[in-house]
This record gives sequence, C-alpha cells and structure tokens, in this order.
Amino acid sequence: MLEFLVFVAAFASLLAALFYMNSMLKGQTKPNRITWLMWSIAPFIATTASVSNGVGLAVVPVFMSGFSPFLIFAASFFSKKSYWKLSSLDYLCGVLSGLAVALWYVTKDPNLAIFFAIVSDAIAALPTLIKGWRNPETESVWPFIVGVFSPLTSFFVTSTWGFSELAFPAYLISINVLLVFAITRRLLHRK
Repeated sequence: MLEFLVFVAAFASLLAALFYMNSMLKGQTKPNRITWLMWSIAPFIATTASVSNGVGLAVVPVFMSGFSPFLIFAASFFSKKSYWKLSSLDYLCGVLSGLAVALWYVTKDPNLAIFFAIVSDAIAALPTLIKGWRNPETESVWPFIVGVFSPLTSFFVTSTWGFSELAFPAYLISINVLLVFAITRRLLHRK
C-alpha cells in the first residue's frame, strides 16, 4: 500500500529538478557541473548494483537521485550565465569521485559498488557543499529539501533491511541535510 509513496517522491524529485533548472536558466542558481555530473553517475551505479542484488521498489528514489541531477547537468549547457566557475578543488573532487567509480568497476561486487557509489557521490558533493556554505545565493535549496524526504520512501517499501536496499538512501538523507543546512544557515542566523 505504501508503494505509491515511492512514485510520489519520484515525481517530487523531478519537480524539484525542474524548479532548479528554471532558477538556473534565469541566472539565479549557478550549478557546479562536476558535482551534478557525478551526482548522476554514482546513483546510476548504485541503482544498477541494487537491482543486480534483487532490490525492488526501494531503488526508485536512488534512481531518481541520479536522473534529476543528470537533467540539471544537461540543462546547465543551455545557460552560459548560470555556470559556476570550477576551481582546482572541483577538479580534484571530480577525479577522486571518478576513481571511486573505477574501483567499483574493478571489484564487481554489488555491495562494494554501492559503497564506492556513496564515496563517489560524497566526494562530488564537496564542491557544492563548500559553494553553498560560502555563496548560498548561488544555490536553490528545493532539490536538497526534496532530497531529504524522497529517499525516506525507500524505508517504507523495503522488503529486507539490508545494505543494498538502504545504504544509499540513508546516505542521500544525510548529505541532503548537510546541503540544506549549508545553503540556509545564513537565513537561520538572521532571525
């Protein structure tokens, strides 16, 4: 009966991505392309590994956590004024994130794939986390707010409480809480 929540969350993820892209195309939000690209690759790997390990509907929020960033990454090429300039740290995080993906490829173990996807995604999050902390006006908080709640639906539809079903959703909740805090902390201090 709670299965519908996964699809509601998937729709919410898509809506949040569309709002982010709209803000980006208006020049208000400035995405870090390396982060958004790696945020699409790591969940796709985790989705593939989870499905190969027999995970059912609990993988939908993980898939959407890759699909929505892919849309944002692709849309970032259509608005030149919305692009965040990359630094050495951004490139380093991109390389380390790619290395984590390569390590998964070598191991071929679904649980290690999920672990390396989490490591890759976390490293890829660093540039946006730092940018959100230093320049919160360059980010839109909505995808990250939805990113806290959408993975929660995995916990409602899981049939087993194993690593392959819940590790990536638990990580997604954690990283999105950090991103929401980084982006909104200045607003919280003003009150």
